[in-house]
Parts: sequence; C-alpha cells; structure tokens
Amino acid sequence: MKMSTDLQRYSLNGETMGTRYTAVFYAEAGIDTDEIGERLASVVGRVDRQMSTWKADSDLNRLNAAPEQEWLPVPKELTTVLAAALRVSQQSGGAFDVAVGDLVGAWGFGPGEQTITEQALTMASRCARLCASAGLEVDTQRNHVRKRAPLNLDLNGIAKGFGVDELARCLEASSITRYLVGIDGEMRAQGMKPDAQPWVVAIEKPTRGVREVMGVMELSDAAIATSGDYRHWVEVGGKTYAHTMNPLTGAPLCNTLAAVTVVAASCMLADAWASALLVLGEIEGPRLAQARGMDALFVVRDGEQLKEISIVGGKLQAQAEAAASNPVNNLSCVNP
Repeated sequence: MKMSTDLQRYSLNGETMGTRYTAVFYAEAGIDTDEIGERLASVVGRVDRQMSTWKADSDLNRLNAAPEQEWLPVPKELTTVLAAALRVSQQSGGAFDVAVGDLVGAWGFGPGEQTITEQALTMASRCARLCASAGLEVDTQRNHVRKRAPLNLDLNGIAKGFGVDELARCLEASSITRYLVGIDGEMRAQGMKPDAQPWVVAIEKPTRGVREVMGVMELSDAAIATSGDYRHWVEVGGKTYAHTMNPLTGAPLCNTLAAVTVVAASCMLADAWASALLVLGEIEGPRLAQARGMDALFVVRDGEQLKEISIVGGKLQAQAEAAASNPVNNLSCVNP
C-alpha cells in the first residue's frame, strides 16, 4: 500500500449554478483526471437542471407549474433536498422556508428582467403566504411530490450545498478520500492532507463590494456554509436590502447579523441552517444553535465594527471583535 506522501495533488474546476465548482484532492499519480472531471461536471449539472429557478425546464419549475393536489414524480435528488428543507423549516420555526419564490421575484432577485415597485413589494409582504411545510407533501419512498396549495418554491438556500455533497460522493465513488470540494463559498472536506494537516478554508469578511479574508478555519470530515447580507443586495427607495428573505415577515431580513457560518456533517444541512440562523438574527440565532448543539459562527454589525459570536458543540465559546488579521475559531463537526 502506498504511503500518503506518495500521493499527488490534483485540482479541477468548472462552471455551475451561475458560479464555479472546485475540487482539490490527493490521489495516486496517473489517474484519469479527464474522466473524473467529466463525472464532477455531470453531477453538478444534474443538480442545476433539477433545482434551478433560472432554467425554465428544470424539475423544480415543473413542480412550481404543476396543479395542486396532484402527485408529481420527481428525481430522487430533488426529493432528498425537498425533504431536508421541510425538516429544517420545522426545526427552525419557519425561519427557513423554500416557498419564498414569490418574494424573491418581487424583490428583483429572481430570473429575468424585473421592475421593482413599492406597490409590488407591499403586495408581496402583505399577501397571505403558506409555508412549504404546510403546503407540500414529499414521498421519499416513491419520489413523488404533491402541492396542497399554490406554491412558488426556491431552493437557492440549500441546492448549492447539496451540489457540494454530490461532488464529494463523486470523488468517493472513485476511491478518493482526501479532498476539498466547493461551490462558491460552500465547502466540504474529507480526510487530511498527506502531511497530516487539515484543510484550511478562508472565511470572507462580510463587506459589500470587497473580497477580503476575515480569518481561516481548519476543516476535516465536515462541511461548511456561509450566508450573509454582503454578496447580493438591491436598493429600493434609497435603502439597501439583502437577498435573503425572511419568510416570517414576508420581506428581506432586517437584523444586525452580517453573516452566519455553520459547520455540519453535510453541506446541504450547513447551507440551509446558515440561512435559517441568519434570518433568526443576533439573539434567537445563537440561542437556537446552542439549543441544537450546533457549530456556528455569527458575525454581528455593531456600528462600523464587526463582532463574532462563536458556538461550538452548542456552547458559547467567544464574543469578540472580528479582525482580518486574526484566525476564526476552529469549529468541530456536529450534525444539526
């Protein structure tokens, strides 16, 4: 058996979901990277074709257009993601809800050219809404889904994380067990590097219009995802609004959290919980993370300063000012 020091480093990447995926891994020299690259592109392409709101013929848009009370066969991957979304919705008290497609569109974050008007926003926020957990049935045995009422589903808060998990499964199917895969800022690591060091992931400073590292986090056999208010936003009436919708208010989130990073066993769950905790805010977010025994990092805006609240294994570890020169506290892996 070859020693780990004989392993060679490989790096593959490509386009998906409006951004890029990456796969860095160690394996024996001479492996067929073309074949592995094709498999990686295939799995993330399949996720995009199934779950994109931007592709008119996606399985998700087919479900959105389907009549109510009718069971619709869908791919197994979509069933898996929808079922996970409903669980996180229930466990977060509705802070995570995939039935926000109407709100996403009204605020100009959906597909196509959109004109944002105060009237449309007022109507969207005041309209009686049914959450996905109340209006959607998912049969994971038959891979069928049924809407009890009209729903406009949007999986942008969970599909990217699932895509990262699919990248990981793809590499593991090729007997690759030392890797770091990611789509944009959602990452998953397995094993250690040949020098017995963990993978190092950068945590971005939540500053709009600027890409800057706030700190780093060591990662092994775990996934990480971050949600924040600094990547995508819109200005309406002189005010700036982040792209994350608060399903409890029917409007974009409005709290002092700049970003939430979650470490979990799967990137799908890390992705969904990062969104849920961001919506819950600087008080209820850490409180729920502690109650569920989670690993999470909250970055709070305090005037011109950024402050960190670190929860590890459900225990409060630190409340301190965030500085670009300081490493972020390492978080272990738990499954929320």
